[in-house]
Amino acid sequence: MRILLLLLVALLTSMPAARAVQPDEILRDAGLETRARAISAGLRCLVCQNQSIDDSDAPLARDLRLIVRERLVAGDSDEAVTSFVVARYGDFVLLKPPFGPATLVLWLTPLLVLAGAAGYLLRHLRPGATVAAGSDALSPEEEAHLQSVLKVPPDEKT
Repeated sequence: MRILLLLLVALLTSMPAARAVQPDEILRDAGLETRARAISAGLRCLVCQNQSIDDSDAPLARDLRLIVRERLVAGDSDEAVTSFVVARYGDFVLLKPPFGPATLVLWLTPLLVLAGAAGYLLRHLRPGATVAAGSDALSPEEEAHLQSVLKVPPDEKT
């Protein structure tokens, strides 16, 4: 039974994601439709924020897909269509925003987090990074109290 469940999970996770493009959105010109899909795959759904507009079922994603197709039918180039959408919604609409002053933090944050984690690990997990000797040692009064609580005869101390 476990093997069947594992196979089912593997099968479901290996399947390509279903596209949210509706049949009424698809252009009759296969070349334009291919271009529309390529552009849509690079645009972020502003509702879902983790999917392209091609993969999202959100109404706003549908509106953006229709805008992309309208602009292509009007004769705009791929770059012009992308620029049109970016002008309306900003660089956030791009799944891969450009590297620049406005997006510097966005691009450098993962590197800073990795550097911080590496520094922490090097500092706390390296050999010899133990607590200073004697700082955990009990004072004579604490040792006597511990022995009385544990009721260990004094001659059996280790």
